[in-house]
Amino acid sequence: MLNTPETQDKPRNARLEARVSSDQKDFFQRAASLTGRTLSELVIDSTQEAATKIVQEHEIIRLSREEQVAFVSALLSPSEPGARLQKAVQGYRQKAGL
Repeated sequence: MLNTPETQDKPRNARLEARVSSDQKDFFQRAASLTGRTLSELVIDSTQEAATKIVQEHEIIRLSREEQVAFVSALLSPSEPGARLQKAVQGYRQKAGL
């Protein structure tokens, strides 16, 4: 089972149910048996692994070397604000009384 900060030392008091076909359950049970785990352990481990991967894919930004250089360059040498942005700032300052 995956041992992550989210699962370490926490009581298991929530229940998760899913309806599957008999064939799916038999297949999952076979996989669990082949790995020496219970069906519940297989489902929990597999779901935890898949969820971790999905969350990482949505929360971690990966950039190519070229993209990294462009990003850092933009941070270190930002371009001057365009006319629309300057106008928006001016409008904001007027409305805010600044």
